[in-house]
Amino acid sequence: MAKMNLGIIGFGFMGHCDADMMATFSEDEIKLVAVADINPAQMEDAPEGVIRCNSAEELLAIDEINVVMISTPNPSHLEMVEKSARAGKNIICEKPAAMTVEQFDRMVEVTKEQNVLFTVHQQRRWDTDYRIMKEVYDQQLVGDMYVIKSQLYGFNGNMHDWHVFPEMGGGMLYDWGVHLIDQILNMVNSPIDSIYADLRNVINEKVDDYFNIMLKFKNNITAEIELGTYYLTPKRGWFIGGNKGSAMIDGFGGEGKIVRTAHLLENVPGKITMTAAGPTRSFGPAAPGLLLEEPLPEVNVSHRDYFVHYLKALSGEEELMIRPEQVRRVLAVMEAVRESARTGNAIRFEA
Repeated sequence: MAKMNLGIIGFGFMGHCDADMMATFSEDEIKLVAVADINPAQMEDAPEGVIRCNSAEELLAIDEINVVMISTPNPSHLEMVEKSARAGKNIICEKPAAMTVEQFDRMVEVTKEQNVLFTVHQQRRWDTDYRIMKEVYDQQLVGDMYVIKSQLYGFNGNMHDWHVFPEMGGGMLYDWGVHLIDQILNMVNSPIDSIYADLRNVINEKVDDYFNIMLKFKNNITAEIELGTYYLTPKRGWFIGGNKGSAMIDGFGGEGKIVRTAHLLENVPGKITMTAAGPTRSFGPAAPGLLLEEPLPEVNVSHRDYFVHYLKALSGEEELMIRPEQVRRVLAVMEAVRESARTGNAIRFEA
């Protein structure tokens, strides 16, 4: 297996997270060679023995480095990808890879021209909650599915650092939205028919802090992605509804269940059924024994797996798990989301 001699460009929060992850591998697998940042203070706690560079150019001139991670603020990604590719380095770029589809196409073009491996750090494909629900989907554990809901709610509202500036690629669609959309697109193996979205600034004046995105797929599944930073009911939730049950999760750890009915209630036209909730059968209290609970599938994943697979791709043993065409599709959906929110209309989306 090929060895990754790594350089990290941008040693802020994500750069530090990446360095911490590298420390879980042996140096025969991944060696952190150098970090670069225009702010020397950011590099004061760089791991011992790691070269500290004051510019990307200085880091890219180190021959030993064969892979760079780009962890700079969002608008600089295009410039950093172009420079890294022309220096002959394989590239892992933090998300969002680009501000626009057009920018991303330029990235793909230059990385192909320079014959370097190019991918994006979409590590949340290895979230426990997501992988459990993907198993539910892949195994059709609730039958023919019609709806998927992905929910992320917070309580603080305000964002930090450069995330509060639109010119820096701030806001939640560029932040968490990229991950949540990528998860759904990686789960539902179908073209999208249409996209309808609501994108709002609830308590942040300049950047979005709430969105609700409806994706209608051609396989008749509707996916709803909702995020609110000021929802005041903190939650990471999932729901998948099918004709043989429902699956639900509350929490990143994957706590949840599958619920089925012991039997379907018979339709009784012309007959009123009185319950404590009024004349209803569908929404009244369930009779004892009618609802049956089952455990969700078990998975064993971690964000470290991203780099395990990347090392295999670097060696040519397998394809990239996060392929450029998948990244491009996410960015195209994000552009459609903004267009739908701006116009109030559903956007036809043939991809």
